[in-house]
Amino acid sequence: MRPRRASESSRRSRPGRGAVVLGGTLAAVALTAATVSAPAVADEAEAGVTESTLAGQWAPFDRCPVDDPEMLAADGADLAALCLASSSESGMMVIGEKTVPTAGTDLQMGLLGDGVDYTSVSPEGAGIRAEPVTVPGGLLNLMCPSDIPVLTTLCEKAADSRLNRVVATVEPAGTPTDFSLDAGLSVGQPIVTLPVKIRLDNILLGGDCYIGSDDEPILLRPHNTAQPTLELVRYAPDGTEQVDGEMSNIVLSGADQADDSFAVPEANGCGLFGALDWAVNAQLGLPSPEGANSLVLDSASTATGGFYNPAAHAPDQGRLLADYWHAAAR
Repeated sequence: MRPRRASESSRRSRPGRGAVVLGGTLAAVALTAATVSAPAVADEAEAGVTESTLAGQWAPFDRCPVDDPEMLAADGADLAALCLASSSESGMMVIGEKTVPTAGTDLQMGLLGDGVDYTSVSPEGAGIRAEPVTVPGGLLNLMCPSDIPVLTTLCEKAADSRLNRVVATVEPAGTPTDFSLDAGLSVGQPIVTLPVKIRLDNILLGGDCYIGSDDEPILLRPHNTAQPTLELVRYAPDGTEQVDGEMSNIVLSGADQADDSFAVPEANGCGLFGALDWAVNAQLGLPSPEGANSLVLDSASTATGGFYNPAAHAPDQGRLLADYWHAAAR
């Protein structure tokens, strides 16, 4: 099966830094991946994106943008191309006094690095996806009780369980920035800035009700609350585990990620022509300032993979990574 091509990437120019030794840098890179596993969703089937199943140790990277031109151009000496996959099964986001759980998430992207600086390459569709979450208490929890006449009427209608159900999904609202390798190796330091927005689906609110937007996103800056457990796995190009294999995965697990520094902007698109924006804002206290909100992601698991020594495959490391990836597809 031939997978899709990546369509979005970001990279800044940098001077060459000599050979990039993956064994010494992958662990730090992988630490940062878990931090961007805040949930988001994209309907990739509608976008025409094709999933691939990869063999063996390649399996976590089934959406890695190996065909992106910048990934293909990585030479392995001054710049190496890597694949990254991160997941978290649960978590919690608090906006003011309202709490919304997060469900299973999956982040995948490519990384371009020189051993010190790394930038992301997004796959086609969206790099991060998650399962939608039913908001506990539904509309009654988000907007009721209220002494505002219009809301009182809505609250009475929301007593019908069909109208009360609210599904929340956190979606990407931009490209991750401010990636810090040092922070990925430490505890308590922001590792990446992740722009997101929250979609609230409800019959009364409609399907275009968002907290935050692409123009005014929620900026999450998660950090490690503890050091993850690290495991190094080496394997052959076909994905078969091999003690001295030329490929390598760093797997990190067991560490929570948290952030309590972000502000939350106003809602938009709620109700017909946004007629209920003010109601959502009033009941949730939006905009909500920094310090009034928090995020915790439970026990993220992250895998970062590529060549154990990219420099040994210069000047075609990126293209060879793509060849091996495609050969592992089934």
